[in-house]
Amino acid sequence: MSEKGKPGSPEPWRDKSSKPYIRIEHLVKKFGEFTAVNDVSLSIYKGELFSLLGGSGCGKTTLLRMLAGLEIPTSGKIFIDDVDMATVPPYERPTNMMFQSYALFPHMTVEKNIAFGLKQDGIARSLIAERVSDILDLVQMKPYAKRKPHQLSGGQRQRVALARALVKRPKLLLLDEPLGALDKRLREQTQFELMNIQEKLGITFVVVTHDQEEAMTLSTRIGVMNAGQIVQIGTPQEIYEFPGTRMVANFIGSVNIFAGRVIEDEPDYVLLHSDEANADLYISHGIACAPGAEVWVAVRPEKIVASRTAPAETRNQLKGIIKEVAYMGNLSVYLVKLETGKIVKVTMPNQVRSSENRLTWDDHVYLSWLSTSGVVLHS
Repeated sequence: MSEKGKPGSPEPWRDKSSKPYIRIEHLVKKFGEFTAVNDVSLSIYKGELFSLLGGSGCGKTTLLRMLAGLEIPTSGKIFIDDVDMATVPPYERPTNMMFQSYALFPHMTVEKNIAFGLKQDGIARSLIAERVSDILDLVQMKPYAKRKPHQLSGGQRQRVALARALVKRPKLLLLDEPLGALDKRLREQTQFELMNIQEKLGITFVVVTHDQEEAMTLSTRIGVMNAGQIVQIGTPQEIYEFPGTRMVANFIGSVNIFAGRVIEDEPDYVLLHSDEANADLYISHGIACAPGAEVWVAVRPEKIVASRTAPAETRNQLKGIIKEVAYMGNLSVYLVKLETGKIVKVTMPNQVRSSENRLTWDDHVYLSWLSTSGVVLHS
């Protein structure tokens, strides 16, 4: 994923000389008294696959529809390729939109569905045939060109909808929950196909999704939305490893969060006491706060090691009893009850087939993690 974001530097958002392809400035959208999008500012760069991630009602689809011109902002500005979109109607914007429902014409064949927009634009018949053929090759649907939508699987219909959106060669493709109608296995397969198509064409994609795994797999960067605002922007790794708030930490993957009070705050470490953990927790990065301040420590389940024997390192060490076990094949999930009653989730890889000595229900265990594994959160 490091090669995404071309042209220019692999990560143009880190280059101060790079110009954003999309600039959103203080965007607001109200429906009566309800504010769906609340003062959003955002820059997206050419060639990115940028995901807007959030739960239902957070404003992500409304933001996408304003980019497309299907909703008029209450206030704020949208620039695409340095052009103010305020007075540009949807059909004149360098964008196309792929809807969650796919919206295919049931009476048309695959190739006619794909060609429809080109015919509406008055493109020459020979050029239409050439472009439809090229895009069918790209999405691997040429053998199905004469079929109608009801003769296709869900994944095939998704490819036709994508082809129809791409055949007009937009500079910006907007995708609203593009894989939401697919089953889990097909969705995972299609994610990589979508990434490959985007990289081949070099088109900027903006994807709306509520699926955290989908956003993590697809994206150059993710904007996490909550209550009409973007609360954090970053690469998938940044969002996962360094969430800015408890809301982001909880929304992206599983996490254990311990409330605590700061005992020591130095430039290179933080020491705090957590009543929930009944322990002092040590984190090897500093924060700006006063001793006694209330903060939270987030630790991902896969960062925690569970063992029947006490580890040599005494920092970040807890004791508990395994109350639940789930065998997932590649890993096992343990719910461990601490002496305080708090439940801690631990995931550990199943590296050997043998079940001998594997942790199980009612085992007394020690939990530990490295000082680099925790993240201190202020809110």
